[in-house]
Amino acid sequence: MKPIKLNTIAAVAALGLVLGVMTIGTVKADSFGSGNNTFSIDFVNVGNAGNADDAGAGGGIYSSPYGGVGYNYQVSTYEISQNDITKATNLGLANVTAGAHTGDEPAANISWYEAAAFVNWLNTSQGNQSAYNLTFSGSWSMTLWGASDQATTGVDSGTNPYRHKDAYYFLPSEDEWYKAAYHQNTGVNADYWDYATGSNTIPTNVVSGTTSGTAVYNGVSSPEPTDPADVTLAGGLSPYGTMGQNGNVWEWSESAFDGINNSASENRPFRGAHWDTTQTENYLRSSYRVSLDPSLEGDILGFRVASVSSIPEPSGVLVVLVAVGAGLLRWRARRSL
Repeated sequence: MKPIKLNTIAAVAALGLVLGVMTIGTVKADSFGSGNNTFSIDFVNVGNAGNADDAGAGGGIYSSPYGGVGYNYQVSTYEISQNDITKATNLGLANVTAGAHTGDEPAANISWYEAAAFVNWLNTSQGNQSAYNLTFSGSWSMTLWGASDQATTGVDSGTNPYRHKDAYYFLPSEDEWYKAAYHQNTGVNADYWDYATGSNTIPTNVVSGTTSGTAVYNGVSSPEPTDPADVTLAGGLSPYGTMGQNGNVWEWSESAFDGINNSASENRPFRGAHWDTTQTENYLRSSYRVSLDPSLEGDILGFRVASVSSIPEPSGVLVVLVAVGAGLLRWRARRSL
C-alpha cells in the first residue's frame, strides 16, 4: 500500500473543517414525547462563530446592526407547528393555548410567555434545565435569573438574565434569529442578504412550496388564503437552511426590544412578516422589526426554537484536526518502514 501523502492529510483536514463549521441544512432531529404523541424538531447548524453585525457589506441596501454572534448554535429548520404544541400539551404542557391553525401549520395565537413555556417543556422533558424563570398564576409572568444562573449567550456581552446558563433549548435571541435568516454563511464576516431567501432580490410570493427564492406572503390566491402554509412548505431556504424566516407567520425572538435583557416585562421583537395580503415585501427585509408586550398574541404570530450547538468552536476543530493529522503522519511513517 502506498503511503498517504501530506496533501491527502490537508484534504482530510479541510473536509473536517467544512463539516464541523460550515454544514448547511438540517443536521439533527431531536425527538420528544412518546407513542402517538411523539414529535421531532429538526435543527440546522449556525456556524461562523464571531461574525460581525450586519454592515451592508454584502451589497444589501436594507442592512441593520444585528446578526453578530460569538459562538456556534443551532436553530430549528422550521417554525414550531400546531401539532408540536398539541402533542406537548397531551404530555403535560400547561397553560399554552395556541390553536389559531391546525396540523402542520405554524402554532399561533401564542404569546411570548407561552412560547417560552413550550421551550421550558422541551428542556424538562429531556431532563434539562428550564431556560426561563416563568410563573403561571392566572396569567404568565417571568422573573430574571440571579447572577449565578444567567447565561452568557443571547447577548452581545456580559450576562443574559432572561436565559439560564444550563438550558439546552431556548428562543433565539434577535441576533441569533437575524444571523440564521440573513447572514450569507460565507465565513466570519459582516456579509448579509436583505431577505431570508439568500438574496437581495425580492422573494416571489407563493401560497406554499419549497422553491428557492420564494416566501409565503402577500397572499397570491383569490380570495386570499385564510391560513399559512405547513411549516415544511413555507418557501425557499436561508443560506443556513432554515425555512419560513420570511413570511408564513411573524416570529418572536427572546430579546428585549432595546437589546438589554434587564426587564422581564419589556416588549419583545418579532420579525419576518406573515402570509396575509397586507404583508408586502418591505416587511420581509432585514431592517424591519416590530414588537409587542410578551403577554399578547395573534393568529399571525408564531416562533421557532434554538439549541446549544454540537459544532466544536473553531479552536476545538483545529485541535481535532491536528490530532487526526498527527495520527495519519505516524501511520504514514510506520508504513514507510
